[in-house]
Amino acid sequence: MAEVVEEVIAQIQENLTVAGDLEGGAATNGTTKTPSTPEGMALAYGTLVVMAMLPIFFGSMRSVKHHKEQSTAFAKTGEKPDTMSSKDAMMFPIMASCALFGLYMFFKIFSKDNINFLLTGYFFFLGVMALSHLLSPVISSLIPASIPKIPYHLSFVQGPPEGGDKKSKEKKYLIDYRFTTHDVVCFIVALVISVWYLLQKHWIANNLLGLAFAVNGVELLHLNNIATGCILLCGLFVYDIFWVFGTNVMVTVAKSFEAPIKLVFPQDLITNGLSASNFAVLGLGDIVIPGIFIALLLRFDNSLKRKSNTYFYATFTAYFVGLLATIFVMHVFKHAQPALLYLVPACLGTPLLLALLKGDIKTLLAYEDHPEEKVKETKNAEKSAPQVKKETKKKEAKKAK
Repeated sequence: MAEVVEEVIAQIQENLTVAGDLEGGAATNGTTKTPSTPEGMALAYGTLVVMAMLPIFFGSMRSVKHHKEQSTAFAKTGEKPDTMSSKDAMMFPIMASCALFGLYMFFKIFSKDNINFLLTGYFFFLGVMALSHLLSPVISSLIPASIPKIPYHLSFVQGPPEGGDKKSKEKKYLIDYRFTTHDVVCFIVALVISVWYLLQKHWIANNLLGLAFAVNGVELLHLNNIATGCILLCGLFVYDIFWVFGTNVMVTVAKSFEAPIKLVFPQDLITNGLSASNFAVLGLGDIVIPGIFIALLLRFDNSLKRKSNTYFYATFTAYFVGLLATIFVMHVFKHAQPALLYLVPACLGTPLLLALLKGDIKTLLAYEDHPEEKVKETKNAEKSAPQVKKETKKKEAKKAK
């Protein structure tokens, strides 16, 4: 599942913040239509803010469980979990810029309809997998205990080559997937929603897929430490400002790009119902990028064992204020705003200031999800294990003599 989310985030890079943020339908429709009513506009932006907060909250909670699973697996296998390094964080804005400009050139050279046709098929399969993973614990809790949960194991093993050592015990698993009947139910529900989006591109189906991508992104993409998070957010702070204020690339891509990597809500819902078409937009990049940093702070809170999630809730509140500031400035200046311009200072400044006041600044900066010392100790233990076995065999042989 982590690979799926990484692919989704690669696409999010191409349209991070969807014209920089929250927009009042201009980026989506290519027009400057005004909302039908002030109430409709308030409903649209209020709903977008709520939809942005939910993936961060639930994704952060799920990231704690995922971190524990990773730590348990690491203790057993010694294989370090995949996390974003400082180098990855520094390269992220550069790679995102290249992807964004490349997509801009594609839309300039090739037919927009053909490109979006390919993207729709691509996100159809990703959406099925993301929704299945998101719905799995929910549906499992709703299915009655009387319905059996039958496990299955799908494996595809590559054997030794012809003429090779057929007695070799090493197996190479090309497919090694375990699932249950409950997972099959989740898959069917996710497939129905994805087909709905594939056929109609309805905004509700778009939002269901977008929320699934956002929750999975916050849950599965981990920053190993605070320093990496600061590098990533500061780099994307500059990225967002440049591509929104410095060029028309972000807006052009936002107008052309049709994929569930943004949350939308109609401003004319009150007057036109479910067939409304004047959308306010929030890009998933504005949710996932701050979200993985806020999730890291929740794991830091848990490591302190104070029975309170002070840093998480404080930064979560700061994110909310940052979104409101984005909306306010956008309507005052009547221009698309890069949301990270407001979200990054809020999400970085709040925990650092709080740590200074509480005397936790050294602890905060030193925190790591998977400390390097433990990784080295585990690797050394793995290297010494064969030597220990040899010495044990020698001792047993001497005793036998």
